[in-house]
Amino acid sequence: MVERTTPWPVGAPSWADVLVSDMERSKAFYTAVFGWEYTGGEADFGGYVTATKDGRAVVGLAPPMEGAEDQESAWTVYLAVEDSAATEQAITEAGGVVYYPTMEVGPFGRMGIYGDPTGAAFGTWEPASHAGFGVTGEPGSMAWNEAMVGDFAAGKTFYTEVFGWTYADMSGEGMEYAIFTTPGDESGMTGGIGHDPDQEPAWTVVLEVDGTDEAVQRIKDAGGSVLVEPFDFEHGRLALVAGPDNEPFGVITSAAPPEEN
Repeated sequence: MVERTTPWPVGAPSWADVLVSDMERSKAFYTAVFGWEYTGGEADFGGYVTATKDGRAVVGLAPPMEGAEDQESAWTVYLAVEDSAATEQAITEAGGVVYYPTMEVGPFGRMGIYGDPTGAAFGTWEPASHAGFGVTGEPGSMAWNEAMVGDFAAGKTFYTEVFGWTYADMSGEGMEYAIFTTPGDESGMTGGIGHDPDQEPAWTVVLEVDGTDEAVQRIKDAGGSVLVEPFDFEHGRLALVAGPDNEPFGVITSAAPPEEN
């Protein structure tokens, strides 16, 4: 578990939110699955809601922007930046795409939405009063973020040029994959980047739960669906699921870290 009240290292996933078509339905769903409570929802900020667990910010829920009501529901991962304008310029120079240019979000910070050169969309977050995730790695909070890119080499080059990522290759049969680390990150394991020819380029999120099978049952009962049934691997027990708008995400009960001698 990591608790944080200060900005995340530049280039690290620092926030995530999900676009929903029916706010009350989605709030009820995620409360049933993760026990979240909510703050915000003011019209001045487009009805945006912050989900909390034990009073700490975990993710956001966003209704569609005016004129984009038919936009497909999905999760967006935001990478921490210190200078939104300079980062936006670096993104375009490295071959990325600007979907929503950097904008002020009241007293909370500045954001923008972009696409990497391989087709995976992501956001940036320059914090002011809102630092980002208030807690990660405990049940009901973020466990992992990863970019599944359309071209492994091109994706890695882009994120290194813009955010300074370095990599530890974990590729296996049929899939290219690496763990990325950002400058200033103390954990040494910030997230993942991979390429699977059977997957469309996208950023994805995995949320920690206390019992994957039990969480999957709650998801079914609350109106979600299961894309990949729970399975065990070296880092825990994982399932791939979808929320009430068919937005995909993962749930995991992480394996206990090895004991130090």
